[in-house]
Amino acid sequence: MNPSDKILVTGSEGFIGSHLVEALVEEGYSVKAFVLYNSFNNWGWLEDLAPEVQSKIEVVTGDVRDPLSVRMAMEGCDAVLHLAALIAIPYSYSAPTSYVETNVTGTLNVVQAARELGIKKVIHTSTSECYGTAQFVPITEEHPLQPQSPYSASKISADQMALSYYYAFEVPVTVIRPFNTYGPRQSARAVIPTVITQIANGARELKLGALSPTRDFNFVKDTARGFIAALKAEDIGGEVINLGSNFEVSIGETVELIAEVMNADVTITTDEQRIRPEKSEVNRLWASNEKAARLLGWSPVYGGRDGFAQGLAETVKWFTGSGNLNKYKSDIYNV
Repeated sequence: MNPSDKILVTGSEGFIGSHLVEALVEEGYSVKAFVLYNSFNNWGWLEDLAPEVQSKIEVVTGDVRDPLSVRMAMEGCDAVLHLAALIAIPYSYSAPTSYVETNVTGTLNVVQAARELGIKKVIHTSTSECYGTAQFVPITEEHPLQPQSPYSASKISADQMALSYYYAFEVPVTVIRPFNTYGPRQSARAVIPTVITQIANGARELKLGALSPTRDFNFVKDTARGFIAALKAEDIGGEVINLGSNFEVSIGETVELIAEVMNADVTITTDEQRIRPEKSEVNRLWASNEKAARLLGWSPVYGGRDGFAQGLAETVKWFTGSGNLNKYKSDIYNV
């Protein structure tokens, strides 16, 4: 793909989606941003992008659960970056049907429209949660898939639906599987914003869930770069590709790093409502990013412990910036 091509981004109003839209505009692409329809005509995080970026994107509203809505949005586009999804794991315990409708049926609508319209490339977004607790590390793309939550089950299903269109109908689908992305604009349902917003609002006794699980955190700018690398890469149809830092860190160590960046002395209390059911907790994630390096020429800029500390510092700076902290409810559990 080249900058003269028109790119549709579903889920463009979300955390990763808004950063991806921003990066695509900076690369010179023509971007159509697909936003979930709402009566307030709110464009989510796209509202916070600089005016010079907003002026260069075409925003369309709709719903990935509706096939006509999706097809109309995709008309005239050369490629689609499909990020629209329900992603909160705790909410999937109580609203699993919503996850099937949005994540699985929504993906079906995207790949079916791509087939009908002759879209040149479909980049479908997966998640490291599809792997469940690591059976071996670092986790390669050949690792078994384990549906340890309704969310991960819906994403495994969505991935397979997307890939089935590659095999059955030769739709040029690639599955990008990011590990735990963090950075400015992330929802407070995730652990890093939870810690930052509590400390920034003066709390020194933090309410958190399990501290022993490990994660492979990726700064959002690296994740966006990975999607664009996939957009530019050739001969990657049918591939599943991890985007991970290849750096493993526990939640407890992550809290310590954030407290250090914020110069805060904190203690932690366990909030039982933040604890996943025992068999649903993903205890270990650590990505192999060899395939991304080989096929996409991608590697993390914010890699290793030093890169993680740098990414956390940039994230803290944004959250504590003018007006940003007020957008978060740090005193409640964000499901």
